[in-house]
Amino acid sequence: MKKQKVSDAVIHRLPRYYRYLDDLYNKGVVRISSNSLGSKMDITASQIRQDLSCFGEFGQQGYGYNVAELRSEIGHILGIDKGHRLIIIGVGHLGHALLQNFDFEKVGFHVDTAFDVSPDLIGTSIHAVTIRSMDELEQYIVDYRPDVAVLTVPQHVAQPMASRLIDLGIKGFWNFTNVELSTDKPDVFFEDVHFVDTLLTLSYRISRP
Repeated sequence: MKKQKVSDAVIHRLPRYYRYLDDLYNKGVVRISSNSLGSKMDITASQIRQDLSCFGEFGQQGYGYNVAELRSEIGHILGIDKGHRLIIIGVGHLGHALLQNFDFEKVGFHVDTAFDVSPDLIGTSIHAVTIRSMDELEQYIVDYRPDVAVLTVPQHVAQPMASRLIDLGIKGFWNFTNVELSTDKPDVFFEDVHFVDTLLTLSYRISRP
């Protein structure tokens, strides 16, 4: 694999490549050209080739890409095969919905524990995920070393909670709090999910003449 700086734009396109290839794989498609893949994804074939060249040589001239092989390679690049361990902090409506409906295992994340402050939730489980007291957080992280935390907590506790988790060794955050989290540690990463931003983007598009 080439040792080079990969742009954020390329990194954010990789999951789209994987999603489309996974769909093709499940439909039994054996190979696809960059032109056909680009047409499905509404990007150019040259952009696909340029993106993939950041990670090595893929495909054959005149043949295109083997769907199963490229899907596997991109999955490896994305770390799907790393077996990341994930915890959820906050099991209100959104946290509960994620546990109930999102297939974390399909994208390489193992989740067996969530944390909340509600006595009514502590000790219960959702899809075999046990909900523990926040008082158990430190010991759990020491024992199991999770990589990622999903934050679905109220805004006023978002940054203190993130800082607490960073001090305990958490490196990645899937952040649903609508707060821009920060840290001075370069090896900690935030992926922020802003529902309002996407809704307002949709508003802009349908409001244009």
